[in-house]
Formats: sequence, structure tokens, C-alpha cells
Amino acid sequence: MRKSHPVRRAVLAGAATVSGIVLLLSLKPASDPGSAQAAGGQLPPAAAGQAPQGGVNGAVTGDAAQTQYGAVQVRLTMSGGKITQAEAVQAPKGGRSDQITASSVPRLNQAAVAAQSADIDAVSGATYTSAGYKKSLQSALDKAKASAAGGAQGSGNAQTVTGDVAQTQYGPVQVRITVAGGKITKAEAVQAPKGGRSDQITSSSVPRLNQAAVAAGSAEIDAVSGATYTSAGYKKSLQSALDKAPAGGGSSQAAGSGGGSSQAAGSGGGSSQAAGSGGGQAQTQTLTGSVAQTQYGPVQVRITVAGGKITKAEAVQAPKGGRSDQITSSSVPRLNQAAVAAGNAQIDAVSGATYTSAGYKKSLQSALDQAGG
Repeated sequence: MRKSHPVRRAVLAGAATVSGIVLLLSLKPASDPGSAQAAGGQLPPAAAGQAPQGGVNGAVTGDAAQTQYGAVQVRLTMSGGKITQAEAVQAPKGGRSDQITASSVPRLNQAAVAAQSADIDAVSGATYTSAGYKKSLQSALDKAKASAAGGAQGSGNAQTVTGDVAQTQYGPVQVRITVAGGKITKAEAVQAPKGGRSDQITSSSVPRLNQAAVAAGSAEIDAVSGATYTSAGYKKSLQSALDKAPAGGGSSQAAGSGGGSSQAAGSGGGSSQAAGSGGGQAQTQTLTGSVAQTQYGPVQVRITVAGGKITKAEAVQAPKGGRSDQITSSSVPRLNQAAVAAGNAQIDAVSGATYTSAGYKKSLQSALDQAGG
């Protein structure tokens, strides 16, 4: 019998081993995300509340979130649909709140930029501030998302806009409107006075105010008899919503005499319309900033913007009563002029009106943020 050669056996065994390894490797499934996508699989969807991707640029300010210790309001700076900066333009202050705010807000700002969403952890020891921050942050993201969707789909689609909260003697009033084709198609009060007698007044007056807003297409509506304060608050918040609506999204006229008790220097505020008769000219847009609370009362600024410039500035709210009347009448006209001259919120405080000036500048910045400036 012929003997097997030892070298030949070793060569055959080695070849078999190599073949087995190659076969096993060829059967191993792809496990990395890139391979799955290439093979026709889908990646997990993005988390809800994520920063919208769609080329959103500029500053977006969320709604103020009320907490047990004060309001929290977040402003985002976005570039290409991503959050590049987050800041709290309002946060609890006074006493212990100053220390908590100074410690927690910078960390929340960093977390918002890192997460690119409102899904961020609360800061230990600042539970209420963290909750308010996240709520306002989500509001800002929602506004950015709506802006991105509106830009992609065109101005003919319906858009929902929520006005600022208007404080009345019996409680806050806040109005939300739906605008389509330049008309108000729906109006509703998302906040209204409640409790005791207010429940009956609200249930009777608000539906009538909603109908009047849709019928008028503006804030020029009559107050409901027996609901003077609710009507004035409704008209004020409605005007704020109209100011936020894009050009052509409904007439943005002054709230009329119903809100006269809260008017300071400068009244009116024109409707959003094309400037001049030439079709190629820039549009004029009226925007109302958020209310800035000061030690002596609220300050709120409304601006008219045309061609990227402030053409008019006015305070629709300012401190009043006693000494404040004199300070307001002296300082507000000068602040209005300074805003138009500067074209931004980088204006000097008026001597003797430090608090009013600070509130004015804060509300002015809020209005500019809405204009994308």
C-alpha cells in the first residue's frame, strides 16, 4: 500500500481551514447602521422635539412659561436648522432665586445646544426653573418648525399663531388664531379668567369675541357688555397674535379704545401691508415684543419694520401712576426715537428712567427677534 505523504496532509488540512473561515465571514450579517441603510433598512426616527432641519436661521423666542417662582422664557439662535445658542431672556429673580438662576440657567443653555431638543435633564435644585425652561424651549422649537414648514410649503397654507398673555384684573387672557389666505379662519381663548363669577362671564363672552375676531379679521372688535376686562385682554392678545402673523396673514391693526387703559406714549400701529405703490418694494410689518416686567410696571414695545429697518417704534405698555406718569411721558418718546435711529436694541438708557429703559430694550429685542433681526 502506498503511504500518505505527511507534507501533503498538512497542506490539505490548512486549505480546508482557510476555506471554512472564508465561508463563515461571508455569512456574517452586517450590523452597523450604515450597512443597514445601504441594504434598504431604515434608521430610527429622530426624537420628538428635535431642532427642525430645514435651513431655519436667526433668533426664535419661545413663549414665557410661568413657574411657581417667576416666568422663564428662552431665546434660540439658529443656523441651518440647528441651535447655535440658547439663552434665558426671563428667569426667576429675587432672593434665593437669583442664586438658583445664576447656577442653573447656564447649564440649561449648554444642554439645549448639546441636545438640539427640549429633551434635557432638569438641574438638581432648580426643578421649577428647569421645567419652565424646557417648556419655553419646546415652544421656541415649535415656532422654528412652523417657520420651516411655512417656508417649504408656501404662504397659502394655514398657520396657527398664539398671542402674548394679557393680564387683566380678573386673570390672564390669551388668544390663539388660525390664519389662512390672509384671513382669520379661527379664533379661540387658550386662557381666560376663571373661578366664581368669572366662569359665567367667560363662558358667555369668549365665544362671542371669537366670532367677532373671525368676522372682523382684526382686533377692531366691540367689547362684550358686562365683560369689559375680559374683552380688553382678549383684544390685546389678539392684536399680539396678528402682529406675529406673517405679512398678508390678516390685518394687523391697533387694538382700539378697548385697550386704552394699558396704552402709554405712542398709539396706533398700522396694518401689515405693502409699502408704497410699487409691487417690488419691501413689505411693511408690525411686530409687538413680549411684555417686559420692571419694578414699576410692564413695558411692551411695538415696531414697524420696512426694508429691514425700523421705521416706527412705540410703547403700547409702560409704567403708570404717580411719579411713573412723568417718567414715562419724558422717557418713552426718546426711547422710541433712539430705536428708530439705531435700528436695533443697542440704545442708551434714558437718565432717570433706568428701569423703564431696561424693560423697553428687552421688549424691543423680542420684537426684533420676531422680525428676524
